[in-house]
Amino acid sequence: MIPEQAVAIARQGASALGFISVRSSPRYVTPLQIRAMSQALIAASLSGVERVGVFVNATSAELETAIATGQLTALQLHGQETPARCQQVRRAYPQLKLIKALRMRSEADLSAVQSYEAIVDAILLDAYHPDRLGGTGETLDWRSLRAFQPAIPWILAGGLTPDNVETALTQLSPQGIDLSSGVELSPGNKCLTQVESLFATLNILSAGQVAG
Repeated sequence: MIPEQAVAIARQGASALGFISVRSSPRYVTPLQIRAMSQALIAASLSGVERVGVFVNATSAELETAIATGQLTALQLHGQETPARCQQVRRAYPQLKLIKALRMRSEADLSAVQSYEAIVDAILLDAYHPDRLGGTGETLDWRSLRAFQPAIPWILAGGLTPDNVETALTQLSPQGIDLSSGVELSPGNKCLTQVESLFATLNILSAGQVAG
């Protein structure tokens, strides 16, 4: 993603933009690149859009550099961060929104959610892949999540696209959704036409909920 894409996506309706701060990812962006996108959003009067750094088992030094340089407003921890580690991050950065991502292999994995509920602001559920930590294009078993009602807001990820998001949201009621590969031309390069299609669908769904 480049600053112009970040601004365009925010203007279409995104409430948060995620910046992959994992060097091994094909979507990796440096703290300085994040800073350029943050400054572009602020200059466009879009400072209310969350700027989310996505990390996997990051050290405290890595977090500090990305937060300070990139002007982040939220953190998404997508690795094997324990509740204790999340608590450390929470104490260090109380001003930032904290999201813990969990990769679901089966319904049994949902039991881990409770141990994070008192620590983080939101839970993100993503599809499990043995080799990749996100952006896999694989979906969750949405039927298994119909009764999922954590004590804090939750975000649905995992293989969502403009074509299947309606199906997902007619079965589930997350407080947010997270898309990556589902609106990309290539890793990190978003397709604004697909993003526009996504928000058109979301607007129709939202209007239907209000009317109902």
